[in-house]
Amino acid sequence: MENCLECGDKIIGRSDKKFCNDSCRNAYNNKQNKDSTNLMRNIQRILRSNHRILSELNFKDGKYKTTKEKLNSYGFDFEYFTHFKKYKNGAEYRFIFDIGYKELEDDWLLIVRND
Repeated sequence: MENCLECGDKIIGRSDKKFCNDSCRNAYNNKQNKDSTNLMRNIQRILRSNHRILSELNFKDGKYKTTKEKLNSYGFDFEYFTHFKKYKNGAEYRFIFDIGYKELEDDWLLIVRND
């Protein structure tokens, strides 16, 4: 028999068990993933906020035109997006999940929703 990787207690049961119970298993794995989990949690929070800001705009025919300044005033963070897409016509869009935007002249943005 071996000892639990988290608390050190003896393990009873299967020979390949690493933890004495689910609580020890969860505590051990949470400690192992703590740093990356905090980073991912913060980035995911920013992405959700960006998506919420864009999704609350009044789209007409799947499009909306606004300025960077207006989105900044809502707390939009332009450094975070889920993916980048360049179309055959040269248009470059940054997407936050299903909503993308491309930069136009004079700080204007065209925002599109892919349904």
